[in-house]
Amino acid sequence: MMRDDPCGNFVLKGEQTAREHGIATLPVNLDQLASKHKIDLIPKPSNLTTGVSGMLLRVDKEVAIIYATHLVSIGFQRFSIAHELGHYFLHGESEDVKPHESHAGFVSNDKREREADCFAAGLLMPRRLFKDALRTSGEGLVAIESLANRCQTSLLATAIRFVHLSDDSIAIVVSTKDRIDYCFMSEEMKTLRGINWIRKNYPLPENTATLTFNQCADRVRHADRADDSSDLQDWFGGSRSLEIKEEVVGLGRYGKTLTVLTVPDLSDLEEIEEEDRLVESWKPRF
Repeated sequence: MMRDDPCGNFVLKGEQTAREHGIATLPVNLDQLASKHKIDLIPKPSNLTTGVSGMLLRVDKEVAIIYATHLVSIGFQRFSIAHELGHYFLHGESEDVKPHESHAGFVSNDKREREADCFAAGLLMPRRLFKDALRTSGEGLVAIESLANRCQTSLLATAIRFVHLSDDSIAIVVSTKDRIDYCFMSEEMKTLRGINWIRKNYPLPENTATLTFNQCADRVRHADRADDSSDLQDWFGGSRSLEIKEEVVGLGRYGKTLTVLTVPDLSDLEEIEEEDRLVESWKPRF
């Protein structure tokens, strides 16, 4: 099984930082937070090293965050800044900050980069504020896009935060070509009986909109989308065949795809199945 939240403590530290600085509205004011710690925020032109999202620098007693602007996405730029603030608060506030190049956005396997990503998620999307916004955001990909706009955060970071805090049966899958990079499931989704958790590097299920979508690199690169239905059993195995909603969107330059899988309300179905099991258990057998 793929464990869902390996850096939950760092998300909490991001939330704690927001709380300690009196942040009470969305979007979080990063300029104000940086200013309190005398950290300069410096936009870097597109000649930053390819793939680098930002840098945390200290020269004498001056601290600066340089963030990439080669992507026009405000959400990605803000997440990059929050990521560097994560390095500052988690790894370098009380010691010399060594210059290094960051890769924000849940794309790095480096331990410190993942910790800074988790901190950034908690800082930009504190639980209480995010949950309040979630209640009126809709469902599935529409909700994630609405929340990303409200929080001014990247789509992928918002999707991960959404699935961790949603009360619905929902999962997100990030994939590259025909392989699954990782999957996150909501707490409600994990309670479904008989399903398997998706493992890293599993092949994408056949006959799914995601696999078809990923066969066209241009669609991924241009952040196109596709909506379809698929079968719960194809994605998660088990004995239950159930139609679920599958929403797919390309993640642009990453070359990856985000899939949102939404399971319908199962309360009526669970009640019917329980009645069927009771009837079956009372049948006489000779």
